[in-house]
Amino acid sequence: MSRKVRLGIIGAGTQGSAYAKFIADGLVPNMEIGAIADVEPEKRAAAAEHGVPVHEDHRSLLAGGGVDAIVTTVPHYLHPGIAIDALAAGVHALVEKPAGVYTKQVRELNEFAAQHPELTFAIMFNQRNNPLYQRIKQIVDAGEIGGIRRTNWIITTWWRPQGYYEQSAWRATWGGEGGGVLVNQAPHQLDLWQWICGIPKSVYAKVAYGFRRDIAVEDEVTAVVDYGDGASGTFVTAVHDLVGTDRLEILGDRGKIVVDGSRTATVTRLVEDERALSDAMGMDDVRRLFMGELDPTAHHSQEVIEHASAWGAQHAGVLENFAANILDGTPLLAPGSEGINGVRLANAIHLSSWLGEEVPLDFDEDLHLAELNKRIRAEGRFPERAANTAG
Repeated sequence: MSRKVRLGIIGAGTQGSAYAKFIADGLVPNMEIGAIADVEPEKRAAAAEHGVPVHEDHRSLLAGGGVDAIVTTVPHYLHPGIAIDALAAGVHALVEKPAGVYTKQVRELNEFAAQHPELTFAIMFNQRNNPLYQRIKQIVDAGEIGGIRRTNWIITTWWRPQGYYEQSAWRATWGGEGGGVLVNQAPHQLDLWQWICGIPKSVYAKVAYGFRRDIAVEDEVTAVVDYGDGASGTFVTAVHDLVGTDRLEILGDRGKIVVDGSRTATVTRLVEDERALSDAMGMDDVRRLFMGELDPTAHHSQEVIEHASAWGAQHAGVLENFAANILDGTPLLAPGSEGINGVRLANAIHLSSWLGEEVPLDFDEDLHLAELNKRIRAEGRFPERAANTAG
């Protein structure tokens, strides 16, 4: 292999074309375009400008050789099957988010990838390449704000007009896309939420389907999770908030982190555990607190962290990291095996809303798939999904 990884881009739509441009513009110095595949003739014609072999599908691309790795920029249901085919052909695989639509198909991909440790398997969680969230994870992992007591993420900056959903027949359908905001816009936040704060034990969700858009899938979500030991969290997302809010709060027993706009984080560190501070205060301290005479700086310090990350730089960074892992073993920012965590969260939120009850994160996967297929049947536009990628 040369010192540049030859990437096969499977899917020459908006995302695949963006990755091709990043590589062509030199933003990924250890990678070059090896081949491109797309099932649509017009997209193949546009991809020809890159001067590389262009194929009708991923199987033709893999059979043609000339690539060391592939990236799957295709509809979500197709990610696991294409990645498995690539790994079976001895080709490294980078899957676009989400790793799949339901955990059973993603689990099959993970199990297959585990049988090929010689190959690199990664996922495009580009927000893990954001220095702000990397620093926040370091702070939480180091115990600087103590044990997590509560998390709240409002991420409603996904405004999409009706025309967005009408641009293709598969979009915003159960059978074609597998869901709405949870599987299209919010997978990055679902990933970051569990990556930083941990995987909850259960979830109860109130989800609206076709609330403010003429679609069958979810366009507004409010989920409450239970981490155990009294700790809880909320996740709110929607596609109909024109101004939008992006605010993450992580409350620990020794401090708090507040992230605004994924750009600025205010980190408050208490001098000791909040409960100890409470127990140490007498009535005179309470009086001074109510009178506004208590000096808050005696009990905590604050740090403001700011990082502005240009769109595209994070994606290019994940591509470069993927290639570096292939070439010299550089640790992956986002191992592919971790893609199942966000899919599990999305599945649990859907299932909770469908059943109208709290569900554990180790929910019955067969029940979830049966409920999903019930909605696919009702649409009458796409085939039902099987438990494995062959379906």
